[in-house]
Amino acid sequence: VPLTYCPGSGSTMLVEVTATSRHYVDRLFDPDPQKVLQGVIDMKNAVIGNNKQKANLIVLGAVPRLLYLLQQGSSSSELQTECAVVLGSLAMGTENNIKSLVDCHIIPALLQGLLCPDLTFIEACLRCLRTVFISPVTPVQLLYTDPTVIPHLMSLLSHSQRTQEYITQIFSHCCKTPEHQTVLFNHGAIQNIAPLLTAPSYKVRMQALKCFSVLAYENTQVSMTLVNVLVEGELLSQVFVRMMQRDQPIEIHMQIFCWCFSDPLTFCFSFYNIFPVLTYMCRAGAIGTDDTCVVLKTLPCLVRMCSKERLLEERVEGAETLAYLMEPDVELQRIASTTDHLVAMLADYFKYPSSVSAITDIKRLDHDLKHAHELRQAAFKLYASLGSNDEDIRKKVRGFSQLLSEGTYF
Repeated sequence: VPLTYCPGSGSTMLVEVTATSRHYVDRLFDPDPQKVLQGVIDMKNAVIGNNKQKANLIVLGAVPRLLYLLQQGSSSSELQTECAVVLGSLAMGTENNIKSLVDCHIIPALLQGLLCPDLTFIEACLRCLRTVFISPVTPVQLLYTDPTVIPHLMSLLSHSQRTQEYITQIFSHCCKTPEHQTVLFNHGAIQNIAPLLTAPSYKVRMQALKCFSVLAYENTQVSMTLVNVLVEGELLSQVFVRMMQRDQPIEIHMQIFCWCFSDPLTFCFSFYNIFPVLTYMCRAGAIGTDDTCVVLKTLPCLVRMCSKERLLEERVEGAETLAYLMEPDVELQRIASTTDHLVAMLADYFKYPSSVSAITDIKRLDHDLKHAHELRQAAFKLYASLGSNDEDIRKKVRGFSQLLSEGTYF
């Protein structure tokens, strides 16, 4: 049996780890259903946060047996749920883990599990599917192979807060092409997801915004439909504007999710999905470029996202979205060029990585290096968009470009 090698460990340790892993797999074949259930629970506890153990169990053939138990009609709902939870934990390991799970046909098995009446089991299947589909190595087309899957997922949206969160996240990650947009649109994505914008759960609201962002991107049909959608008697664009009001506790929400989640940037950053939705609707002609929600809300907020007080990821998204918004409209370009000293603000995008971080904080340096290219690319896109039509703006951009080339700005 191939073994996972742990650098720096002796052969004795390898035998011990593998023996333990084999024991977990062997218990899945016990004739006593209760012992099988306890074995799955013990396996769940063993793999949490342990990528080496996850890899060993996959190599030893745990996945096919877990899928078998998950699909067996004779298995109890508790056993099926625990199997889905373990598979979800295995999916949270490396990309190789995901590839192995996909090769074992985990996606059709989990989709079949969604037909079960037990809500707890459905939520466990959806959570595992969410984890698998957000991986870049998973072919998103697998979601669209069976034409009954999308309408069934739509029907599950109303079942619980968890089904809403997981399904909308699956949709936002699996909507990659105009064909995907059309499939989701034709199966009522807008009508089913729009009510989630007023859901009590912050996570559900943000995932709903992400869905609208990917659905509306360069899609006139979706954008024109969004204009007329009512949410609790209020137009969708008005809901977006209300969500951008300064009296909303944005920073508090950000701080809470920074403290509580292992990947806080996803949640901090997710608030800004409001701006891409309105931007895509504007570019598609569904909202006029002179509309107050664009001129007085979206554009100023996008400019503020470019300020140095924001996270690097937010600044990249803010600059790229703003460039896309105003690219065809000279009036928006003129307004943006005089808002919060945007042209000068962009010069700060070229300061990473800083020499200070190189000396005092290696982790900060690594973070800055990772995003330095993205920052520069976003700044160039925004400079190009700003100066695409107006000579006065081009003069400003050229002036700062000269300073940057000479190094005198710093």
